Amino acid sequence: MAHTSASAGALLRHVRTGRARSRADLVALTGASRNTVSARVDQLIAANLLEEGGPGWSTGGRPPTLLHFNSRAGCVLAVDLGVTSVDVAVTDLSAQVLATAGHPIDIAEGPVPVLAEVDRLSQKVLAEAGLTPADVCAVGVGVPGPVEFSSGRPFHPPIMPGWHDHPIPDSFRRYECPVFVDNDVNVMALGEMGIGGPVQDALVVKVGTGIGCGVIVDGRVYRGAQGSAGDIGHIYVAQPDGRTVVCRCGNENCLEAIAGGGALLRDAVAAGLPVRTTREVVERAAQGDGPALELVRDAGRTIGTVLAALVNFFNPHRIVMTGGVAQAGAPLLAGIREAVYRRSMPLAARNLEITVSDAPDLSGRLGAALMAIEGFLDEDAVHQVLAQ
Repeated sequence: MAHTSASAGALLRHVRTGRARSRADLVALTGASRNTVSARVDQLIAANLLEEGGPGWSTGGRPPTLLHFNSRAGCVLAVDLGVTSVDVAVTDLSAQVLATAGHPIDIAEGPVPVLAEVDRLSQKVLAEAGLTPADVCAVGVGVPGPVEFSSGRPFHPPIMPGWHDHPIPDSFRRYECPVFVDNDVNVMALGEMGIGGPVQDALVVKVGTGIGCGVIVDGRVYRGAQGSAGDIGHIYVAQPDGRTVVCRCGNENCLEAIAGGGALLRDAVAAGLPVRTTREVVERAAQGDGPALELVRDAGRTIGTVLAALVNFFNPHRIVMTGGVAQAGAPLLAGIREAVYRRSMPLAARNLEITVSDAPDLSGRLGAALMAIEGFLDEDAVHQVLAQ
């Protein structure tokens, strides 16, 4: 039997995920000696990360003492930063929301006023939860643009003017804790795994103003070499009528320029629909309006063509659709499924689920919390906590 790491962080993860409920379970899982496991468990208890509970079931001899993760050992701030609004939550270390608040913003106003509003909301939710800045163990932030994950700095984000290379973590210095920043789609992908249950390999596709994809591999977000994995909105899509559409990135016929929210509104206006926003197009489609339905279904087919290539390449268990346009529901899914199942290899699509998010409004905050918690309780991070 191959044994796993017996570091304190690894032992904590086994208890947090339910793989182990006692010292004996940890010895069996890791192959480490009883003395080693017991010493590290004692360290985790002293650090308030583990607690001892009552006796468990005996298999002969003295019953084992159960171990529990102490989710109240601290809290995290979760920030879901959008183009027109921001939501901030404070959660315990199992991502249970203790308090949350939101407010309209305009991301184009730039980082200084927007992050000042984030700071105000952060202090508000902490006060509501009866917590102080000293209780905050980590901060997770999702932003609507590309991010260099290692530094937490946006990188030429198309819809965030003035944000390029801004050191977002510096705005949270008062908490004296690690700050994790990622693009909103990766954060939503984490949230979807928390809401819908763990899936080993999945694609979480956000269709809003832009189109992005969070890639989950073996239950973890895959970010690629520089953090830009999943930027499917700028994959080239040939048009059957030979039409050329210039994308805001400067290239032609990008997926989001053909099938994103802005493209949907553009095509609806051109078709004579009395709409002023993408939301109105989506609402008309959801209500069964014929022309709006066809536009949304066409967008789904175009998106599905790109997703079919990803299904053949990546072979995920599940694709979850989220974002404003995904709220159209059935007509979008119909177009996506039609293209994916027609163009994917039969084996790759045999057990593939394609669904709409069950909780699109919550996944950003939950994902930001999970990102912060995973960072704070990473094996190396736990080692540093215990060494203090």
